[in-house]
Amino acid sequence: MNYKDNKKTHERVIAMFFEAGSLRKTIRSHRQILLTDDLSDNIASHSFRVSIIGWYLAKIERADPYKVVLMSLFHDFSESRSGDQNWIHKKYLKVFDEDIQKDQLADKPFGDELTKIMGEYDERESLEAHLAKDADLLDQILLLREYEWVGNNEASA
Repeated sequence: MNYKDNKKTHERVIAMFFEAGSLRKTIRSHRQILLTDDLSDNIASHSFRVSIIGWYLAKIERADPYKVVLMSLFHDFSESRSGDQNWIHKKYLKVFDEDIQKDQLADKPFGDELTKIMGEYDERESLEAHLAKDADLLDQILLLREYEWVGNNEASA
């Protein structure tokens, strides 16, 4: 397929870019549990730091940094449609991440590549998937430490 001359493809990709931008406005739901009004903590800022941590971990472990960074960047991309769910929400809600992911990446250039990489992330069997998840958890630990530094007692519990 010639992506350069396909107007519909361009429109779908631009819509995906706008959807990625909406993650700057998608707040993380742990704010409710941590009793914080930190509006700087959103899905986009979280994914950014996860990607940096993931790249570093991949380099240390001699894993594929390209895959780890892609997994890290896209690991919460579906939350542009579902919102972020904390551990309490997840106990009671069913989010159809696979369906969202299919809809987001269908008919996009390189969508098959991203679908494959995100499937690998979800399966958590490869070193790269484990490193991306470790980066996700490390970002949360760092955030809790930052909140603790400014006196948030909920973050230190």
